[in-house]
Amino acid sequence: MNSRKLAIMRLMDSRKKFTARELAERFDVSVRTIQRDLDALQALGFPLYTEVGVNGGYQVLPNRILPPLQLTQNEALGLFMMIEYLQQVPDFPYGSMREHLAEQYFSTLPQDVQDLIVRMREHVTFVQHPGEHTETLTTEILNAAIDKREIEFTYHSRNGYKKTEAYPIGIYYDDGYWYMPARHKERVLLYRVDRMQQLKLLDSIDESIPSLQAWLKSEDDRKGVEVVLQFTPFGTRLAHSDVLFHSIQGNEWRGLVPPEEFPFTARKLLAYGAEVKVISPPALQQAVREMLEKSLNQYS
Repeated sequence: MNSRKLAIMRLMDSRKKFTARELAERFDVSVRTIQRDLDALQALGFPLYTEVGVNGGYQVLPNRILPPLQLTQNEALGLFMMIEYLQQVPDFPYGSMREHLAEQYFSTLPQDVQDLIVRMREHVTFVQHPGEHTETLTTEILNAAIDKREIEFTYHSRNGYKKTEAYPIGIYYDDGYWYMPARHKERVLLYRVDRMQQLKLLDSIDESIPSLQAWLKSEDDRKGVEVVLQFTPFGTRLAHSDVLFHSIQGNEWRGLVPPEEFPFTARKLLAYGAEVKVISPPALQQAVREMLEKSLNQYS
């Protein structure tokens, strides 16, 4: 296949039609040459279809099969390491592609590279906590977030099951679980996806819903209280890999935390045990003390 046909495959888009004349002008060849290229691509199975008439042209089917990647040996090995990692992430959006990609692309590689990948798999693994997921909803949530569409779902909270409606902002994966920040009425709440069931797409669309990246970069408009934590040297090492405390300086962490987040912060701090001490505020000290006492009372 020549470079022009490959360029045509990359250019074609399911959202736009191209006339043969537009393609001929883009590649500086005759219309007849472009038509021969398009006929050849269709014969090879590239999913082009043609619409005749004044507004017609060539377009690609939405679920088209894209041309294969052209990778170096190291890039091919890296790709398979990424696939191995993704296999450990439960409910990965569009997750059916993982096994398909691994099998299909693997079969096209030279035998010596296949043998190297087989040997590599014996020497690397990724340990993830898979969690418990009753329904695979990440793909539906992500599509709804892209469309800024409202969803209805049943959520399993501490108080039992409750049906709710919200606009998903997106999803993110953290420590074995998928989380969905979503606008519910006038507030943004955080839902664990594995606790969601019976998801239904609604007709309402709200263009004001931000993207996940914009939401993550936005400032929390809740009033915060300064929290000061003192870590041991070992606790500091642990904190550097913690998304909440990674900004630690020396062995001390300072930051503003809304009072309504104190219970969550206290639970996070309990995981550090004796490697951290709350210097202030007293309200957070009390929250940690109460959780510790509740744990100790189980053994009294």
